[in-house]
Amino acid sequence: MANTKSAKKAVRQTIRRTADNKNRRSQMRGSVRKVEEAIASGNKDAAQTALREAEPLMVRTAQKGLLHRKSASRKVSRLAKRVGAMETA
Repeated sequence: MANTKSAKKAVRQTIRRTADNKNRRSQMRGSVRKVEEAIASGNKDAAQTALREAEPLMVRTAQKGLLHRKSASRKVSRLAKRVGAMETA
C-alpha cells in the first residue's frame, strides 16, 4: 500500500485513468463493431454512417495513447476500403 501522500495521489490518478481508458477503448471497439455489422449486413449507407462516427473515435483513441497512431490509421484505412468496395444497396 502507498505510504506517502504523493504515492496515494498517484494511486488515485491511476485508478481514474484506468477507468477512463477502459471507457474510451470500449467505445472505440463498439464503434468499429457497428461498422463491421453494417458491412456484414450489406447496407452501404449504414456502413458509411457508422464509419463516419468510428473514424474520429479511433483517431482520438490514438491521440490519447491507447492505440498507436499508425494502428489507428491502418484500421481506419482498411474499414474505409471495405465500405468503399460494397455494392450500393
